[in-house]
Amino acid sequence: MNPPVIGIVATIGPDPSSDEREVYFVGKPYVDAVLAAGGLPVILAHGIDGAACATLIDGWLIIGGNDLDPALYGQVRHPETKVEPDTRFAQEKALYGSVPVGMPVLGICYGCQLISVLRGGDLIQHLPDVTGHRGHSGGTVQNYKIEEGSRLASLVGSTTVEGKSYHHQAVNHPGDGLNVVARGEDGTVEAVEDGCGAWIVGVQWHPERSLDVAASRSLFQGFVDEARRYKESKTSCGTW
Repeated sequence: MNPPVIGIVATIGPDPSSDEREVYFVGKPYVDAVLAAGGLPVILAHGIDGAACATLIDGWLIIGGNDLDPALYGQVRHPETKVEPDTRFAQEKALYGSVPVGMPVLGICYGCQLISVLRGGDLIQHLPDVTGHRGHSGGTVQNYKIEEGSRLASLVGSTTVEGKSYHHQAVNHPGDGLNVVARGEDGTVEAVEDGCGAWIVGVQWHPERSLDVAASRSLFQGFVDEARRYKESKTSCGTW
C-alpha cells in the first residue's frame, strides 16, 4: 500500500524574489519529519473545498504560524499579536469541519491553538504579561510534564519531554472536549488532546525542530502510523 497522505495547509506571504506576488510556503522541517516517519506530505493551498481536502488525505498536520485573530474568541487585539492570513484560517476551519471520525490530526504551536479556538476555547495573547518572562520564545529548550495515561504520554513514551519553544501565546481555557495533557514548569498549557477518543493532539512546542530527540521522532511516527491505519480502514470499507 502507498504511504499515508499527510495534508499540510500552507501559509502565504510575500515572495522574497518579487514584490509583485505572494507565495505559499511550509517550513522544511515539517516536511522532513513526515517523510522520516513514512508519510507522504501534500501541501494544500487556500480556497479548496474542505470536504474535498478531507477525502484526499489520511492525516492532517497543522503547522505553526503567526497568531489567530483574537476576535475569534471575543478579545481585542493585543499590540504584540500578529495575525496569520485570513485565507489560511478559512481553509483550516473548512477542513476541520470536514475531518472524518478516525482521521488523526496533529497541531503544532499555532495548530494547537487553532484546535482549541475552533472548539470554543480562548488564548493568552501575550504570555509575558502573565508569566513575567519571555522564556517561551526564541527556541528556548524547555521541559514539559505530561499527564500519565494520556495519548500524548503513550506517543512519546514518557511523562516528561523536552522541546524547543517559539511562542508568545498559549491556550488559556481549552475548547470543548479537550483535555490539557502537558504543562511547562511555569504552568503554561503546552499540549491538549481530545478527551472523547478522537485522535486529535495539539502540542505548543516544535517537535519538528528537535528530531534528534527520540520523543519528537516518536510523536511524528505515532501520528503517521495512525494515518496509515486510517488509510487501511478506508480501503477495507471500499471508500478509497
